[in-house]
Amino acid sequence: MPAVSLAEWQRYLSTRPNAHFLQAGEWGELKSAFGWEPVRIVANGIGAQVLFRKLPLGLTIGYVPKLGLEADSESAVSALVEELDQLCRARHAIVCKIEPDAWESAGKETPAPTSVQGAAEIRQIPSTRSIQPRRTLVVDLRRTEEQILRGMKPKCRYNVRLAGKKGVSVDPWSDLSGFHRMLQATGKRDAFAVHSEQYYTRAYEIFHPTGLCELLVARFEGLPLAALMVFAYGRRAWYVYGGSTDAERERMPNYLLQWEAMRWAKSQGCEEYDLWGVPDEDESTLEAQFEQRHDGLWGVYRFKRGFGGELRRAVQAVDRVYQAWLYPLYLRGVGARDSV
Repeated sequence: MPAVSLAEWQRYLSTRPNAHFLQAGEWGELKSAFGWEPVRIVANGIGAQVLFRKLPLGLTIGYVPKLGLEADSESAVSALVEELDQLCRARHAIVCKIEPDAWESAGKETPAPTSVQGAAEIRQIPSTRSIQPRRTLVVDLRRTEEQILRGMKPKCRYNVRLAGKKGVSVDPWSDLSGFHRMLQATGKRDAFAVHSEQYYTRAYEIFHPTGLCELLVARFEGLPLAALMVFAYGRRAWYVYGGSTDAERERMPNYLLQWEAMRWAKSQGCEEYDLWGVPDEDESTLEAQFEQRHDGLWGVYRFKRGFGGELRRAVQAVDRVYQAWLYPLYLRGVGARDSV
């Protein structure tokens, strides 16, 4: 089994400048503190970080988040998938979910490894459950700051500048307890789940010292109003966690906060800023309904659309099923979401 150490994995990733941050060794280390075991494998020059969660009776489920293999040959991908299958069988996995790090595009076939079938007894099923959000908005950071601002919706650009005029400032922050309180307030207000304070603290402790993330806070007269945690890896950055209070909302702190996060990502050499998650609908539906819809991620879309990003949809995940008789049980509850 070509499993490699964390140090070896980091050396491998140094040859993959476009890797997703969910394949970073730091991400595996974070998840290892919260019920997952990371195993990294490299075969024929390409690799995957696999996360395993233990179940009763010695069973597991496997998860490969955002695996980027578009540039690799079919034979190399097949060899990697064979090693993945051996690993999952050795770990008594019911299933391994693979989310490709690739975007859908018209007329383009689904990238590997979704086309790899493997042994006859292994079923590969298009997954109806993506763990990470499939649709998102991505802002092009290769432009100048003025060009990025001009690419925003006029109201959003106005709000970015208004926040500064109204005395809002944005700075790095290290108050993880304060950040968690904001997330809890936002989760209660907008009905989304929030991790424990220890989770965000550990993420910051692992990623921040390496320069791969920043925690930013928007303040007015010293009072924290909103904060976010942004991650950067290679040429891409992701807005993953964010929250706000109900105070001074008319000063539009969230708009300036996002803009400063983009400026931070650009300063790190990133070319793209992923706003990470909007409703999984086509653009015409989103634009037709965003003013009326308030459920799910619709409120998030109303905010994020203003920054002028390109709407993209991730390639469908696949489930590689190793124990078909237990797969329905997985679908009924064992496979519950474990997003970022």
